[in-house]
Amino acid sequence: MGQCVTKCKNPTSSLGSKSGEKDSGKSHAKKGGGGGGAGSGHKEDSKFPADVNGTKSPEVTVETSVAPVLLGEVRREEPEPEGEGLSIARIEEMFLLYKDEHEDAILEEGMEKFCNDLHVDPAEFKVLVLAWKFQAATMCKFTRKEFVEGCKAIQADSLRGICLRFSALMEESRGEESFKDLYRFTFQFGLDADEGQRSLQRAIAIALWRLVFTLDTPPVLERWLDFLSENPCGVRGISRDTWNMFLNFTQSIGPDLSNYSEDEAWPSLFDSFVEWETERRRRERAEQEERRRREEEQEEAGLEHQEAETEPTTDCMEASAWGGL
Repeated sequence: MGQCVTKCKNPTSSLGSKSGEKDSGKSHAKKGGGGGGAGSGHKEDSKFPADVNGTKSPEVTVETSVAPVLLGEVRREEPEPEGEGLSIARIEEMFLLYKDEHEDAILEEGMEKFCNDLHVDPAEFKVLVLAWKFQAATMCKFTRKEFVEGCKAIQADSLRGICLRFSALMEESRGEESFKDLYRFTFQFGLDADEGQRSLQRAIAIALWRLVFTLDTPPVLERWLDFLSENPCGVRGISRDTWNMFLNFTQSIGPDLSNYSEDEAWPSLFDSFVEWETERRRRERAEQEERRRREEEQEEAGLEHQEAETEPTTDCMEASAWGGL
């Protein structure tokens, strides 16, 4: 975009060729004036407006023929505003502030600066939502097309405009269909396209699950992530099917997992999770029962000890009473 604007505002090569045409026109006018022929003179007068020395008329004719061409070039190459005051030129200029020196994209360093200027953390949910609206193919990267089309999609052509849109974008992400789209996008966003990955690394999947559920956290999420972290089944990667089905799992299975059925078409990893979680809860209940039993025993032992301590005191009082008599 920067090159296009420069070319339109300073078309030196075009003006150079047009300058040559002017010189040629001047020379031709002088020769025509010196010829003195009636036919020739009438032809020159009809083609060019009369002038004192005949040298300025060709300039006027050439300039009037050049101007529409140059204006036409500006109209073609200068981006027109879209929507209500949206400027593609300003979007392109904003992109150039963060663009990498060697690649036509905003990469990790530029992304960090971009987020700092937006006053957001690169690992924040807002940035994920922005990447979703930009339809970014890779983490920590915005191509020129993604950036421009994304800004057009959210109707913002400045940093302030993007910041003002965050509130509406957060609200949009809460919608059922919008969140489903955001959720599915997050899986693809987390893949390493250069490596040709087809499943998410376990650690990245855990981080992205926490991130995508920032606003509405399912009750079972932390137990699921603990299960993956402890890795009882040797989980190394999360497939697209497992990722997508987990959203259905959180929406259809209750927090106590009582309505889960292995007969349904759930991924096998979910069967392992339910078994693991059921066993964990059984152990937790057993531990609670054991703690309660010990507390009751300690309480009973404490009462007996108190009774044992109070009996001698009573005997002493009785003895002192008899002694007084």
